[in-house]
Amino acid sequence: MSSSVMPMPRQGDGRQPSAAVSTADLRKSYGDKTVLDGIDLRIPSGTVFALLGPNGAGKTTTVQILSTLISADGGQAQVAGHDVATAPDGVRAAIGVTGQFAALDDLLTAEENLLLMADLLRLGKREGRRRAKELLERFEIADVAHKRAAFFSGGMRRRLDLAMTLVGDPQVIFLDEPTTGLDPRSRRTMWETVRSLVADGVTVFLTTQYLEEADQLADRIAVLDGGRIVAEGTADELKAQIPGSHVRLRFTDPDEYERAAAAFPGAARDDEELALRVAGDGGLDALRALLDRLDAIGVRAADFSVHTPDLDDVFLALTGEGTAATPLHVKETLR
Repeated sequence: MSSSVMPMPRQGDGRQPSAAVSTADLRKSYGDKTVLDGIDLRIPSGTVFALLGPNGAGKTTTVQILSTLISADGGQAQVAGHDVATAPDGVRAAIGVTGQFAALDDLLTAEENLLLMADLLRLGKREGRRRAKELLERFEIADVAHKRAAFFSGGMRRRLDLAMTLVGDPQVIFLDEPTTGLDPRSRRTMWETVRSLVADGVTVFLTTQYLEEADQLADRIAVLDGGRIVAEGTADELKAQIPGSHVRLRFTDPDEYERAAAAFPGAARDDEELALRVAGDGGLDALRALLDRLDAIGVRAADFSVHTPDLDDVFLALTGEGTAATPLHVKETLR
């Protein structure tokens, strides 16, 4: 695999966007335990990719391989056009990594932490100070620039940690469960920061156990279980694979309720609420077909609501306790 930077496609030439991260048959084991069992990924530049999976699924191992912290047992991987095995220096120069716990020196101030990172990257004093000032303002911590990191709140520590990751102006950022332990307000602030990074062209590789986080941020999501990718797609595509989408119809007239129940013999009944749960995807065509069927028998529902699976349902359905999940089939929709 070449270690040269992958060329960006020209406008209108029909080629796919360049991949910021790609893997082919990536494998890793520790003794008898297989952690990664042939992982294939292709993540376009300037997008957010989320890797989901239960504890021990291999999420952190994947990040460690892609960031050159450990080596794979087999397969290939490229990051920012550089092969992680043959050109690790090129990978390191192009990436930033933020782990589950902030990597700060608590004895240093916010500014000093940033300047230390600039020194490690050999940016030079003038450029280091310029970059530190810019990041302190961008992450809204300029007013505490001279305060020691030991006295920062959890949210401020995470913002400073991410700012340190950006000192080297990376093309790809690996965020390994970046909002662990944060309160909801701090988590949403971090989400806005991630969105602004992607708007500037940065590629974000996110691992998280907060499913709402993946739903909010990710352009594409992969579910890792048993060392394999068991599903990949947009959040909506993954939700569409899970049985459970339905339309709830509620009636006020018991006779109309019974006639509707006879028209939909497979619907789940709630006799106390005079409600039916009809399986379907809730799309416009399906809803139109459902309402047309009610009109055909002279029945009118008092109200209806559409219920679709969320990423929690996807996660629970696709992941098992140490075993690879069985592929799911899309449930037949209303016709």
